Amino acid sequence: MTASIRYPKFLKGMRWRALLIVFLICSNLVSASARTSIGHTQISFTDSSRQNRIIPAEIYYPADTAGDNVPLSISSTAKFPLIVFGHGFLMSWDSYAYLWEALVPEGYILVFPKTEAGIAPQHLEFGRDLAFLFGAMENLGSDSSSIFFNRLDSTTCVMGHSMGGGASLLAVQFDSTISAIVNLAAAETNPSAIAASAQITIPSLIIAGGNDCVTPPSTNQIPVFDSLLSQCKYFIEIIGGSHCQMANDNFYCNIGEASCSPAPAITRTVQHEIILRYLLPWLDRQLRLNCSSQNLLDSLMINDPEIIYSKNCSSCQITTSISVLPESNDMNVYPNPFEDFILVKNYTGIPEDINYQFLNSLGQLMQEGGISSASGSSLIQTAGLQSGLYFLKLKNIKNIKTIKLLKYHN
Repeated sequence: MTASIRYPKFLKGMRWRALLIVFLICSNLVSASARTSIGHTQISFTDSSRQNRIIPAEIYYPADTAGDNVPLSISSTAKFPLIVFGHGFLMSWDSYAYLWEALVPEGYILVFPKTEAGIAPQHLEFGRDLAFLFGAMENLGSDSSSIFFNRLDSTTCVMGHSMGGGASLLAVQFDSTISAIVNLAAAETNPSAIAASAQITIPSLIIAGGNDCVTPPSTNQIPVFDSLLSQCKYFIEIIGGSHCQMANDNFYCNIGEASCSPAPAITRTVQHEIILRYLLPWLDRQLRLNCSSQNLLDSLMINDPEIIYSKNCSSCQITTSISVLPESNDMNVYPNPFEDFILVKNYTGIPEDINYQFLNSLGQLMQEGGISSASGSSLIQTAGLQSGLYFLKLKNIKNIKTIKLLKYHN
């Protein structure tokens, strides 16, 4: 593995919060109110190619009203990328609530197979289950009687934790349509997940825990990363992170982890924050082809004292002009990302003065002011804002428009 980086102690006072990037993965410029509720359903699929093997699955999806078997969100006609997730050894889908609670409101469908949960799991069969579910869900997307009819995007991702992480690597060989792969503390499997990695070329994100004593990075995730043939792959080691804290609290995982050392050096909450900090923009880049999310991801890594990383991906070209008010007014704000100022330009068709507000990712007001309608362009000084994500709200008597901006310092 190459380009591993450990950061200086003076940076350790900087705490990036997952809420900073909860809204970053929207491929269009939208306000926080566009996030959806979480719908849920249970479906048992049958794989006729494996002696009618039954694969029960828990499915979480974007909805306008939270609940079981509610319709998918109809607030837009959007299609949603599909993620299939494999659980860890002696664990189950409900150990990963923090993931569906973060991802589904951002427009992803998550599917959790419930197979191979016993004491003697068959890793290859679990990998086949993960791969099978992509085709099974695609069939539902073509079924006019299904709530998923015509709502599945063409981009997909296979994910997993521990045993499920290893199985995710095995799954890729059985479905050539899988767009990307992510795993958390992936374990070596039988047959070998490390060997399977040498055939994988799709974009990959490997997340490890520095204090993982169950599947240590040196013998599990690092060999996977080194074996991958992906032209865009990331390895992120969470300093002080553990194996079981990749999931929600789980009794059986805790027992296994208690028998080895080192113990975790950070809390579960912090570990989840770090995971989501990188998972969200990475998915946005790979499943929604949002170039700016990759550059955000790279920027976060450089300034983050809580990880060690390695990658081989080239940076994307960021769009520098964003239309924010009604198209007839041809209003632009740039640059984005910005440093000490932004320029609001070309709004002479708007008869009223404009008020602006900078809101941080928590919705807190950080700066506000007014723009005269007479000049057609105004420079807003932003030197007092810290680096991070902001929502710029522009409003007059008739219109309120919100755009997403990123501030950074070179």
